[in-house]
Amino acid sequence: MPFKRYVEIGRVALVNYGEDYGKLVVIVDVLDQNRALVDSPDMERGSPRRRNLLDAMEKADVKKKWETSSWGRKLIVQKRRAALTDFDRFKLMLAKIKKAGLVRQELSKLKKENAS
Repeated sequence: MPFKRYVEIGRVALVNYGEDYGKLVVIVDVLDQNRALVDSPDMERGSPRRRNLLDAMEKADVKKKWETSSWGRKLIVQKRRAALTDFDRFKLMLAKIKKAGLVRQELSKLKKENAS
């Protein structure tokens, strides 16, 4: 599977370290191989472009699209799993066992129907 999350101007990115950890940003300029200039609606800047960015992000409904994208859903699931307590993990294990049993029963019923 080829890498598809390239650093390009105008792409929405997720900051995964630093004081802006977890924020969605838009890449404004690629400075060099290791750095990019980013902007987001909640970043305080001295330029008037912030309002334009905020309007464009709201108009395009970027946050909702991010939450429905596969990458965004994976991060939501990852955060939800990290927040589970020991008892929640235990209940999840029991639910998985119960589900597997039901699937196994239905599969055996279908096999019996096809055999006869």
